[in-house]
Amino acid sequence: MTRETETTQPDGAPTREDEVRESLRSVIDPELGDTIVDLGMVRSIAVAGGDVTVEVALTIAACPLRSQIETDVRGQLESMDWVDSVDIVIGSMDADERAAVMSRARWKAREDAPETAVPATARVLAIASGKGGVGKSSVTVNLGVALARRGLTVGILDADIWGFSVPRLLGMEGGVEARQGKMVPLERQVGSGLVRVLSMGFLADEEQAIMWRGLILNRAVQQFLQDAHWGDLDYLLIDLPPGTGDVQMGLARMLPRTEMLVVTTPPLAAQKVAARAADMARKGYLRVAGVIENMSDFTCEHGTTYALFGSGGGARLAHSLGVPLVGSIPLHPDLAAAGDAGTPVAAGEGELADLFADVARVVAEEVAPLLETSSCTARLLQRVEAAVTAGGAGADTDGGAGVGGEEQLPA
Repeated sequence: MTRETETTQPDGAPTREDEVRESLRSVIDPELGDTIVDLGMVRSIAVAGGDVTVEVALTIAACPLRSQIETDVRGQLESMDWVDSVDIVIGSMDADERAAVMSRARWKAREDAPETAVPATARVLAIASGKGGVGKSSVTVNLGVALARRGLTVGILDADIWGFSVPRLLGMEGGVEARQGKMVPLERQVGSGLVRVLSMGFLADEEQAIMWRGLILNRAVQQFLQDAHWGDLDYLLIDLPPGTGDVQMGLARMLPRTEMLVVTTPPLAAQKVAARAADMARKGYLRVAGVIENMSDFTCEHGTTYALFGSGGGARLAHSLGVPLVGSIPLHPDLAAAGDAGTPVAAGEGELADLFADVARVVAEEVAPLLETSSCTARLLQRVEAAVTAGGAGADTDGGAGVGGEEQLPA
């Protein structure tokens, strides 16, 4: 175990250990929706010049989230300008530390998230951008189709209530049916997988203006999350409206285990605006999972490549946020044509389909892999929610058979 180094700075300025700790508040446990600092997982910090050593304590040594958390910690620290090297020591919590984590989980389950129809085992990825016109909806649809081609069941929630476009991009139309008072998403089979979709586009005319303000927008998204038969899902992709407004803030409250993929284009201006979306996510304690660069290089029919909008914006944004660059999608006329025709390129063959297949692979295997329900915090969260639903108090002790007992944790 390392010992935390105390470094005194003049005039009460933050020490570098303080800077490291503050930076690690951006690393979110995706299942509990809280920072690893506030969860007590950062056990010690030591700084020697530009060399940083951090000990991170997991609930159990074999936690399935170990690789993801270690990657997020390393990426966050290596994005700091003065850091030369990062050494991460992984430990496991003792009984008191685990009890403290469960206590915080109980508080969050009581105070924060309402119940939704999204299954607890689904990974929830919000696709966000700081500004419009970067192809966020196109990325959402093609990523969803590419994930479904892997044999997965993918939900797509079109939360861009004002500017819905998902139905047209997927070539889906029709009214939303109700079953037992809840909406039934429209479905599209993709290979051995399935895409389920809910959008305002199924409820309103495509040319009709939706003139709603913040509270009504949030209520609409809440109904899509709560009053819908989503069924079993592997992933739920949420196509957010551009910017950092009511819908984004409401989502952080309604579904705090949401993780965010930020879409940007190469120009510096787009990168800076996209950074605001990531900043909003982290202020709402959502994990920023990665960056996707859209409209990168254009290659003409003669094979010459042009950086029409500049280059490197996605990589720069990913580095500044301390997250991976999940993929770069070129500027290609087939993307727009396929969207207009309702035939996503990811559903076909060719270079663009292969690119989205690789983005889906990175998401499914590296950035946001599916978690076993017996994982270190998934079982914990399920039991916390069950205790809250049942009233919580009776069996809620640290040493007995309730949710606070050590034996309730996964072995």
